Amino acid sequence: MEDTPEQIELPPGLRWLKTLVTVLMVTLILGVITIVGLLVTRLPGAAPKLVLPEALALPEGAVPQAITQGAGWIGVVTTDSRMFIFTPTGRLVQEITVTLPQE
Repeated sequence: MEDTPEQIELPPGLRWLKTLVTVLMVTLILGVITIVGLLVTRLPGAAPKLVLPEALALPEGAVPQAITQGAGWIGVVTTDSRMFIFTPTGRLVQEITVTLPQE
């Protein structure tokens, strides 16, 4: 009963395996930290910023529901099924009435 776990020496093959597992663990931890760091630092700047004019003059009673932006235009969808197309300067160009198909 004198042999405690601290006194037992591992065979050379198991020591080599223990070393390999430890190196793999450290490599995986460093890899995960690197990937998370890259995602955190690079993703916030990946999407172009939405540049809106100071104010878009919607007709009276129109409540905006969604805003989208294309190359050279800004679209505002309202709760009453209309879409207004503006220039980047805020000038109204077009009004579209959205009609959904009946089911």
